[in-house]
Amino acid sequence: MSVEIKISISEDVLNVCPEFCMAAIECKVKNSTYSRGLWEEINSLISHFTKSYKMEDIKKRPTIEATRMIYKKLGKDPNRYRPSGEALCRRLLKGQGLYQIDTIVDLINLVSLKTGYSIGGFDADKIEGNLALGVGKPNEPFEAIGRGTMNIEGLPVYRDSIGGIGNPSSDEERTKITAKTTHLLILINGYSGMEGLSEAVEYTTNLLKKYAEAYEIKYYYSAK
Repeated sequence: MSVEIKISISEDVLNVCPEFCMAAIECKVKNSTYSRGLWEEINSLISHFTKSYKMEDIKKRPTIEATRMIYKKLGKDPNRYRPSGEALCRRLLKGQGLYQIDTIVDLINLVSLKTGYSIGGFDADKIEGNLALGVGKPNEPFEAIGRGTMNIEGLPVYRDSIGGIGNPSSDEERTKITAKTTHLLILINGYSGMEGLSEAVEYTTNLLKKYAEAYEIKYYYSAK
């Protein structure tokens, strides 16, 4: 089944990244403040990750390297505005661990850490109209979660009819996931192309079923 929210990709993005592929997962969920089983999986992956990677290896992960390249092509410094997948990896190697937010956000962070993808997670009931992926404009308003006003000029950004809701570095306060979220939209952004994307979708879906009682699951790929 395809997602109810329609998603389009602008020429501004495709011109600099013709291989771009996006996967959307839309479903009904039951969120919770904490999942012991999920955190057992998270801690197991953290242990493996910190033993397997060094700081200089992170930028070489294909999904992270591709996202950084798009930032550069659009005139954004990826060392100043790090993609969220890279930021999570760096945080672990600095010994800072992951924040425990709620089950769905923690689950998305696990997928991002495992795959390197920068993943958007949204309360679908807070999205107005359909979505379009474009490029941030000068002085475009964007309230990043936990970061305040963010300069998104030159960043790939998803917009609904009101404004920006997410970019590879941060999602927006207006459409963020909360404990009350029951209608979820996840966007997995493949700036490196289709390879690995379907595996990431399957992994995410299995986690959602296991830890968030996901049902009425729908999928959409921007390219195949």
